[in-house]
Amino acid sequence: MCKGLMGKKLGMTGLFASDGRVIPVTVIQAGPCVVTQIKTQATDGYNALQLGFDEVKPRLVTKPRQGHFRKSGEACFRHVQEFPVERPEEYSVGQQITLEIFAVGERVDVSGTTKGRGFAGVIKKEGFSGGRTTHGSKCHRIPGSIGSSAWPSRVFKGKGLPGHYGVERQTMQNIEIVDIRPEDHVLLVKGAVPGPASGLVAIKKPKIQKKK
Repeated sequence: MCKGLMGKKLGMTGLFASDGRVIPVTVIQAGPCVVTQIKTQATDGYNALQLGFDEVKPRLVTKPRQGHFRKSGEACFRHVQEFPVERPEEYSVGQQITLEIFAVGERVDVSGTTKGRGFAGVIKKEGFSGGRTTHGSKCHRIPGSIGSSAWPSRVFKGKGLPGHYGVERQTMQNIEIVDIRPEDHVLLVKGAVPGPASGLVAIKKPKIQKKK
């Protein structure tokens, strides 16, 4: 079985449970993805499926990619990603992979790129509390002293400082699937996932199973 799908984050909403609790969920348009290439142990050294997602016009794709996609059909795709598979011989190029590989109640890992926030200071980026606001203090949002004197005469690695914030790959592990709507290719997972609305996400079988 293929161990993942690509999808598009549509946004967040809430669902009412049978006991009246409100469950926050993220709505993901997961697939359908098309198999554009099959990697095998004999030819590539590992077993995987290369999947294409989000169909686009051929003129928006480079000529080499057009030739690559032509092997799996007439459609071209905006995104391509590989997912491991145990038995690649069970699949064929051009085959569609849908939400049938997942089930309600199953746990998955969801990876995405976090929102870009540009250049940010230490309060927003690192969670610093800031300096005092009274008694003539002029140190409100600056990081303060970061250096050392005679020893160790350097700044330790990992020191929180102002800088570029966001646009990082992040994975939320063991998120529960609350509902699946296969007719709309929609997956509802509990809680939040990385990225903005319409951002690309990858839904995978979990590497680390959550202990019960």
